[in-house]
Amino acid sequence: MDIIFDAELVEARRRRAITAGDHNAAFLLDIAGRELAERLSVVERQFEQGVELHGGTGTAAREAKATGKIDNMVRVESDPTFAVSGEDITVAPLDDVPLEPDTVNLIVSPLALHLINDLPGTLVRIRRALKPDGLFLAAIPGSGTLAELRDVLLSAEVEMTGGASPRVIPFADVRDVGGLLQRTGFALPVIDAETYTVRYDNLFALMRDLRGMGMTNALAGRSRKPLTKSFFLKAAELYAERYSDPDGRIRATFSIIYASGWAPHESQQKPLKPGSAKMRLEDALRGSQNEN
Repeated sequence: MDIIFDAELVEARRRRAITAGDHNAAFLLDIAGRELAERLSVVERQFEQGVELHGGTGTAAREAKATGKIDNMVRVESDPTFAVSGEDITVAPLDDVPLEPDTVNLIVSPLALHLINDLPGTLVRIRRALKPDGLFLAAIPGSGTLAELRDVLLSAEVEMTGGASPRVIPFADVRDVGGLLQRTGFALPVIDAETYTVRYDNLFALMRDLRGMGMTNALAGRSRKPLTKSFFLKAAELYAERYSDPDGRIRATFSIIYASGWAPHESQQKPLKPGSAKMRLEDALRGSQNEN
């Protein structure tokens, strides 16, 4: 398994973000929580036991519970500091799924899976924890997220030092996520993405929000050399040149992939087996052309 993220640093920055309590910086978790709840609200099912995995602020758990679709909802977090108003939570590392097989009906994961080294293994554990016909809902930052920031940090470093190191974490695309759900045993996967453009006064305001989200660079292969003030001033200058609106404010892109999948059950629809069609595609197309 490739180690992409420094797991200890990821945990430390998530704890720092929740302790700082910058509610304005939690806007992405608010968006993801509402979107996941909206998708849950149209499912014609009642779920006895739901679990929120590493939702940070707990917004996704609260929004999901408010749909009336869940009898009981619990949270799993990496540290007790994530508990809201003294609530009981289960404490486990970010890449762990501390649930027995076939024990819950619903698992919700808002904006955490992109920080896990063994994502396929985690998805397998999620699927095993679900009872047959249980539902998994996830929000995952996708490709295109922070593309502007990636560009200006790379350009500034190349211009000032002649080289570059990774500054923004990699993000999966829709096809990657869909393929992973299929490979890890989920049935009936549905994947879509929404892109949000957020405007900031400058690069430094964006960086404050990223710290408030716990989303600053935690790559295992990051440079350990401290960055200078002149580096950030250069990056801010490039950002303003390339990605600002007429009023001088800069744009930052956040793309979120929304994914759902079901634990397999015999009652679910299944695709036809290859070769089971009663008419060849060629004949069907020829017939359609003749009708025209």
